[in-house]
Amino acid sequence: MWSAEFLPAAAEEEAALPVDMQARLGRMIDVIGRHGLLNIPRDWVKSLGDKLWELRLTGKDGIARAIYVTASGQRVVIVRIFVKKTQKTPPRELELARQRAKEVS
Repeated sequence: MWSAEFLPAAAEEEAALPVDMQARLGRMIDVIGRHGLLNIPRDWVKSLGDKLWELRLTGKDGIARAIYVTASGQRVVIVRIFVKKTQKTPPRELELARQRAKEVS
């Protein structure tokens, strides 16, 4: 059984998302918890390299990304959440996620 958790900074970022995107992320986390990472729709996730993955969130106001790493004990740890403004994930977002991922054990 998989579980999901947020780093404190990511929890604050999640709270700042539009309500519909918060609900979408909650549903995704619920599906991951019940069915595992290998059984979720492929269009929900994308590998970013360096053990970073993103959950793709859409809402009526645009798109957002929740970057996560996997950790021991079948855990998904969300390290960064942001509203996406460009086609490609900005390098500064990836760097911030990499720094935060170092906190995960």
